[in-house]
Formats: sequence, structure tokens, C-alpha cells
Amino acid sequence: MEMASQPVDNRKEGIISRAWHCLKSLPGKSMSKLIELAKKTEKVGQDDPRRIIHSLKVGLAITLVSLFYYFEPLYDGFGVSAMWAVLTVVVVFEFSVGGTLSRGLNRGLATFLAAGLGFGAHHLANLSGKLGEPILLGLFVFLLASTVTFVRFFPRMKARYDYGLLIFILTFCLISVSGYRDDEVWHMAHMRVSTILIGGFTAVCVCILIFPVWAGTDLHNLVANNIDKLANFLEGFGPLYFQIPQDGEMDMTFLEGYKCVLNSKQTEESLANFAGWEPGHGQFRFRHPWKQYLKIGSLTRNCAYRIEALNGYLNTETKIPEEIRGKMQDACINMSSEAVKALKELAFSIQTMTKPCSANSHITKSKIAAKNLKSLLSASLCKETEILDLIPAVAVASLLVDVVACTEKIEESVQELASIAKFNSVKPKKAPSRSSSKISEPEHVITIHQPSSLPE
Repeated sequence: MEMASQPVDNRKEGIISRAWHCLKSLPGKSMSKLIELAKKTEKVGQDDPRRIIHSLKVGLAITLVSLFYYFEPLYDGFGVSAMWAVLTVVVVFEFSVGGTLSRGLNRGLATFLAAGLGFGAHHLANLSGKLGEPILLGLFVFLLASTVTFVRFFPRMKARYDYGLLIFILTFCLISVSGYRDDEVWHMAHMRVSTILIGGFTAVCVCILIFPVWAGTDLHNLVANNIDKLANFLEGFGPLYFQIPQDGEMDMTFLEGYKCVLNSKQTEESLANFAGWEPGHGQFRFRHPWKQYLKIGSLTRNCAYRIEALNGYLNTETKIPEEIRGKMQDACINMSSEAVKALKELAFSIQTMTKPCSANSHITKSKIAAKNLKSLLSASLCKETEILDLIPAVAVASLLVDVVACTEKIEESVQELASIAKFNSVKPKKAPSRSSSKISEPEHVITIHQPSSLPE
């Protein structure tokens, strides 16, 4: 019996010791998790300090509308319905002015229309008597909910008015259905519309008046930065691919910069949608051609796909023979360098809202270099050269030619944007280099030829 009980006692002691060990390690684990959380919080704030300001703005807006509950005279006027103002601020307040205006106007207009139709449906149903009232109300709810839900499937309606259509269904059903048991339909509709308008107005005012974040400005900078990232990759691709010695250590971050361009479509479309709701601000007037930025962004992504394929040849195990590499080096360097100059000027043109002057000439020189490269490769094919040795060279040359073609299309779209938005005319003296950390601070000397005018 003693021998049998000894293993049981040992197991109990083992469980107790492990539990005690875990309890002692809890403070250390909690502290490490707190430190990790603090680092993540700091990184989120450092990535975009506007996030901290936005959080404070939301807290301020909710506090302001909460006064309807705290002060007796205000609470007597609205009662429990004041909670709709708080809920409106919570669901309407977005990071950008355009996002807040979009949701605020959608919610306000949808609530106003749905409240009017709900009151009208309730009045018509009352005329049919007690027997027909629930039937008519049910019919109205079915027809309106089905129709509006189907309208939400239209792409344009879904992009700009989906939230408003949803609130329209909710408000209409709330007023028309609840009005069947509650005779104070008009009071209910009035309180809901009033409190929602107050909440929406508070959110919009705080968003615009206190450190506003403009979606249009973010879209403008995003498109310019994406083009600049493509130029940075091409600027470093030639020396790295042909193993040309450089003064000092080369910054390899350009190999990763273009990758964020590949996934920028959703962000650009969201910013363009919100920018359409914003009033004129800064350099941008009302109805600025934001859709043209989407076209430029699409062409930039097409170019980024070619660059991603080029990136694959930097670390490939298949090497081009030295003889062929030496022949195509000058043509490839010239072609990529001229494309870099064109892309950097286009990015600078968008950022400063000035017309690109010499981008077209750089593209022309790049196309001439592409023709020279084709001639060299054709001559190599005519000689006794292994086809397998030429395949990597032909692939790289073909991708560079595609990049030049994409650059030309981007240049045409930027020229179209400059014409529609009436960019200023300038004469660049010096092109920005890849060492510049921001497009907004390029090393340029410009001469204004005509008075500056704001884009329409």
C-alpha cells in the first residue's frame, strides 16, 4: 500500500510545483506583454501621428453630444432619443473629412426621406381601417425594402450610397412598423431626425475644424509616391543587375518599395470615393478630377507588375554570358536611366501640380535605347550563340521595353490630368535623385512662366 501511494504523492507534488512555478512567472510574462504592447502602440502612432489626433477628435465629439444627457434642460427637450446623437457620432466619424461627410450626408438624407415616407405610409394605412392597416403596412415594408435592397447591387450606388440605402431601410421600417402600436409617430420621426442631424453636424464640424485629414490630399500624395517608388527601383536595377561598382554601400530598400504599389488599388478607390465628397481645400477645388488619379494608379500598377518580374532576375541562378552582358549593358542602363528621369519628373509634377516639361523627351530617348538593344540582340541571334544563353537576356530586355511603354502611358495620363486640373507651367532645371527621402522636398529649381492658378 505504501509503495502504491508513493507515485501518487510524487505526481501531486509535481503538479503543485508546476502550478507554483507558473504563478511565479506571471508577473514577468505580464510585464513582457505590456512592453510588447507599448512598442506596437508606439509604432502605430509613429507610422501616422494623425491617428492619435483622430482618436482625440472622436472622443471630443462624443463628449459634446453626451451633454444632451448630462444637462437637464437639453435632456427634457430630447429625452431618451438623445442617444441617437451619440450613436450617430460613433458610426459617422471617419478618419478623413470625405469619409465623415459621406457617411454623415448619407445618414442624414436617408433618415429624413425614410422618416417622411414612413409617416406617409402610416397615414395611408390608417385610412384603410383596423383590418387593412397591418396589411398595407406589411405591403409597404415589403416593396420598399425589396426595391432598395436591389438598388444596392448597382456598382455606383453601392460605392457611394450603400450606407445611406441601408439606413433608409432601417429608418422606414422602424417608423412604419413601430407606428402601428405607437400613436406618436410624428414625434418619433421628429426626434430621430433631429438627434441624427445634431450628431452628424457635430461629427462633421469637429472633423473639419480640428486638424482635418483630406482624402483628396492623401490620394494625390499616394499616386505621386507610387510613381516615385517605381523610379527608385529602376534607378538601382541597372547597377545591381550588371554588377557595376558603386561609391559607398548601396541602399537596398528600393527592392521592396515597389511592392506596396501592387496592393494599392483598394486604397486608391476608397480615397477617390471619399475625395469626391470633400469641398474645395488647399490646391484642390470642388470637383477636382479625382477619377483621373485612378487611371494613373492603374497604369502604375501595370508597370509595377513588370518591375516585379524584373526583380526576379536579380537573384536568378541562370546567368547571362559575359559577352552578351557587356554588349547589352550600355543600352539597358541608358533605357532604364531615361525611364527613371521621366518617372521622377512625372511624380514631381503630380506632387507640385506643375506640367511635366521634359518627360516626353526622356521617354523618346529611352525608346531609342530600346531599339538599339533590340538590334544588339538580333545581331547576337544571327551569330553562333546558344539560344538558351540568350533567353534571360531577351526576357530582361523585353521587360525593360514593357516598362518604357508603361512609362509612356503614365506620361500621357499625367499630361491629361495636368490639362484637366490646369497645372502650372514650369521649366525644371534639375531632376530629383533617389537619395531624396520625400517627393515633397525634391532638389528642383523652377521658373514660373505664367501666373499660378488653382486647378478646377
